[in-house]
Amino acid sequence: MAKKSGFAVNVEYGALRLACGLVNAIPYPVAMWLASVVAVFAVRVLRFKRARTMERIASVFPEKNKSERLHIAVRSLSNVLQTAVEMIRAPRLNRKWMDRHVVDGQMYKDRLQAYVDEGKGVVIMVPHRNPKIDAWMKRQYGAIEVLERGSAKTLVEVKEKLESGRAFAILPDLRVPQRDVEVDFLGGKANVSHAGAMFAVRCGSPIVVAVMRRENGKHVFDHVGTLRPDPAAGDKKAEAARLTREAMRMLDERIKAHPEHWYWYNKRWLLQPVDAK
Repeated sequence: MAKKSGFAVNVEYGALRLACGLVNAIPYPVAMWLASVVAVFAVRVLRFKRARTMERIASVFPEKNKSERLHIAVRSLSNVLQTAVEMIRAPRLNRKWMDRHVVDGQMYKDRLQAYVDEGKGVVIMVPHRNPKIDAWMKRQYGAIEVLERGSAKTLVEVKEKLESGRAFAILPDLRVPQRDVEVDFLGGKANVSHAGAMFAVRCGSPIVVAVMRRENGKHVFDHVGTLRPDPAAGDKKAEAARLTREAMRMLDERIKAHPEHWYWYNKRWLLQPVDAK
């Protein structure tokens, strides 16, 4: 992908800071209500990416009628906007807020800590291409490191952090340009990177498959399952591919169960065919 111009970087960053100022100036319930109203207006009135999004939802759920698909589209955008509100307000959210808005949060924190205590760790990796937004995220979340993907230095850093007992979270690229691991996903075929699973294979780390969804104004953390690499596997790439397919199978089932929490608007549609060369 071509590098963004300085003008595009500044426009994106300026829009982010403007949104931050507005969201932080009003009460949390009002900000969340506005996010849901904007989603409804964008989809039902402005028809924001509506035709393409409805087509995507229909391809996965042909049994659903138009009204049901439209409901999924609205809820999907609303969830994204409400999550953005919470990300912006994150530095102001304390333990009391977390206990009130995250169902069984402490239980899942303890479960994750148990995996960390095995000595494998986790680095949280959030890919962004705007350097000013990356810097904002680092200031916003403090101890959470934002690493730039795509370089050999980053790969070495991630491996070192895992081996030192840190935690590593990755958003798998669901449509890599080169042929990698083909998986059945949302009624089609997706070309998925095996990189995340390869870190687990090389370091012996467990893979925690999980999703977060919003229910009655609260966050529900669904621990879908934990995968462990086979230490006796001779072909590490094949083992990483196996783990990738299994993780995507779990995610596919959970997305189909709660489609309103999947982002159907992504312009880089994951089921786009890959060049066979």
